[in-house]
Amino acid sequence: MKHTPWLGHALLAASTLLWLPQAALLAWAIDSLARDAATGMAVSVRTAVGVLLLGLLKASLEAWGQRRVFMQARQHLTQLREHATAALGNRSPLDKQRPASGLAASMVAEQAEAIVPWHSRYQPAQWRTLLVPPAILLAVAVHSWLAALILLCSAPLIPLFMAIVGWRAKAASEEQMVELGGLHAFLLDRLRGLATLRALGAVQATATQLRRSGESLKERTMKVLRIAFLSSAVLELFSALGVALVAVYIGFHLLGEVPFGTWGQPLTLGQGLFVLMLAPAFFEPLRELSAAWHDRASGQAALANLALLQQPGVAVVTASGDSVQPVIPSAPAGMGIEMQQVDFAHGDEPPVLHGFDLSVEPGEHLAIVGVSGSGKTVLLALLAGLLQARQGHIRLDGQPLDAGTIGTLRQQMAWMGQKPHIFTGSMRTNTTLERDRVDAQRVAQTLAHSGIQALVERLPGQILGEGGTGLSGGEIARLALARLAANPQARLLLVDEPTAHLDSETAAQVIDTLLHLARGKTLLVATHDPLLMARLPRHVRLELASTTTTDSTGETP
Repeated sequence: MKHTPWLGHALLAASTLLWLPQAALLAWAIDSLARDAATGMAVSVRTAVGVLLLGLLKASLEAWGQRRVFMQARQHLTQLREHATAALGNRSPLDKQRPASGLAASMVAEQAEAIVPWHSRYQPAQWRTLLVPPAILLAVAVHSWLAALILLCSAPLIPLFMAIVGWRAKAASEEQMVELGGLHAFLLDRLRGLATLRALGAVQATATQLRRSGESLKERTMKVLRIAFLSSAVLELFSALGVALVAVYIGFHLLGEVPFGTWGQPLTLGQGLFVLMLAPAFFEPLRELSAAWHDRASGQAALANLALLQQPGVAVVTASGDSVQPVIPSAPAGMGIEMQQVDFAHGDEPPVLHGFDLSVEPGEHLAIVGVSGSGKTVLLALLAGLLQARQGHIRLDGQPLDAGTIGTLRQQMAWMGQKPHIFTGSMRTNTTLERDRVDAQRVAQTLAHSGIQALVERLPGQILGEGGTGLSGGEIARLALARLAANPQARLLLVDEPTAHLDSETAAQVIDTLLHLARGKTLLVATHDPLLMARLPRHVRLELASTTTTDSTGETP
């Protein structure tokens, strides 16, 4: 449901302005009672009815306006979250500038909630401050120019001091949110590595650091609260002085001690009471603005964080809406690869690949070798569309790798990274990754062929922990191989360091399983393992920022 942006604020301002006729009725009733008790009683009854009806109308406008403003704030926050998550989703998991998962989750899920009070409390208070005090000032000036002058001189001091305090409040809120995001990122990282911390006996040191971070966050939070209380104290001081001065003037004027300040005629009791009742209402919007000033500071800091998540980074190749087409069953088993003059660099860093050429025949197996940082993982990521080349052309089966083809091409790829992630769920869920086209029979065959059947028998029906808690490195590697085998349409296998951190016996088993799964398919493996390199017929060695590669067959692609 769409809302007119200004309507909710206008309804809330109108509800506040209804105090003017209510105050007029009350002042008229009291003035009538003071003049003639009998007549005043009849007037009081009519006044009570009028005040009641205006009160019901005021409550209705207030509720309606608050609902509209709140719904607008929630819709705006939803849109901001969608944009932020879409921007994060379009950034490559290999982007070095990508925010940490814990920090990004804190910004999107928790810190972003501060935007709702900013829109639902501060902005309505801002509208009331712009509309209500001028209306009240005009109503007071009709009866007494001196009372209006007192209010007019008192009002500018409040936003002036609030602005001075507010600048510091915004900075303190930003510091608090940075500290909060850092604490979330630290906690998530330590939870992921809890097994390692226990093995190294570092649990107590981690707890001490976590306690230290918590104390730092507490100090920053209390600093924000102190500034917020200071802002309220400034408002209450000047508003109390303004109301007191008006009350003193009205009192002495009605007693005849201060006869000036009106438009020729002295104020009646009803007029004096009307002006006196409007004086606190003149400062009420400013009081609400002060109470919501901290919401503004927190909301702007949260908005800046969401904008930070949307900053451009290293992007993936994103599929267009109509790019996913059914895979042709008669297509050849392997996938051909052609890379011409490909350049890639992380941001402003030196290029990882420069003028890179590579040609791979369908069904060919080759090892991508080279020193760390030479671009082995980058090369695999470029072929998977997880990174975008700055220059050059990449073609798979003769099709350019772009938004129009990536959806269909990715259906025919399978990826195994250096650190396969295990999700909380069953063995079947971690194998299929919720792919509908993988049936139960194929999962059973896949687990058996990938050498993980022993794990299935050891953990029948058990839910695996997040990150593979309790599984060995070899078991995680075999489960990653099972994911490769469970994709029936995979024609290109991209594998990154499959035997890293494995003992020789387990590594040999993983190599045998990988080569068995890759029969008839195109296989690219980034590796330092000499045993794995010896099993592959072709090697492509990458040099640091090289324009050429060295091929084991003596060719220069």
